[in-house]
Amino acid sequence: MKVLLHVCCGPCTVYPLSVMRREGVEVRGFFFNPNIHPYREFRQRIQTLEDFAVQVDFRLDIHREYGLRSFLREIVFHESERCGICYEMRLRATAEYAVQTGADAFTTTLLYSRYQNHELIRCQGEALGKKFGVPFLYRDFREGWQEGIDGAIAMGLYRQPYCGCIYSEQERYDKRWRKRNSRKN
Repeated sequence: MKVLLHVCCGPCTVYPLSVMRREGVEVRGFFFNPNIHPYREFRQRIQTLEDFAVQVDFRLDIHREYGLRSFLREIVFHESERCGICYEMRLRATAEYAVQTGADAFTTTLLYSRYQNHELIRCQGEALGKKFGVPFLYRDFREGWQEGIDGAIAMGLYRQPYCGCIYSEQERYDKRWRKRNSRKN
């Protein structure tokens, strides 16, 4: 089976790739992440992913266009739904690329993260799979969370402290914003 794996970064790829390879799946990576901000972070994630790919002999295709403007055009005034919009943007591009590359299925390293909405990712992936005629492979990779972290550290991979978007960056670092919003809830 040939699977196109949407990759958000090197560290999140460690565990899903190792699992699928142990199962005999032929995995090809696809980096498409218009959400990542700032530009230096975008470049750092690509470099880390390229370093990882060399270390583990991983075939990887990278969409190198910095997509912040297109990401923001979709998200602005829809911030409360931003994650779903972002998932859809990335999964759509992956499904389209899976068709172009002749993959038997597609999936995403977003399913490795404890912080992502797995049910929404699964529903969107399955809908896009039907639309484009290539199945979405849902796998809950969260069970390998610590194994992936340990592997990334052992390989010396840069590990980012937020998902990548400008909003999550603020949520991670802006203490005043977090304090204000914790009072609203």
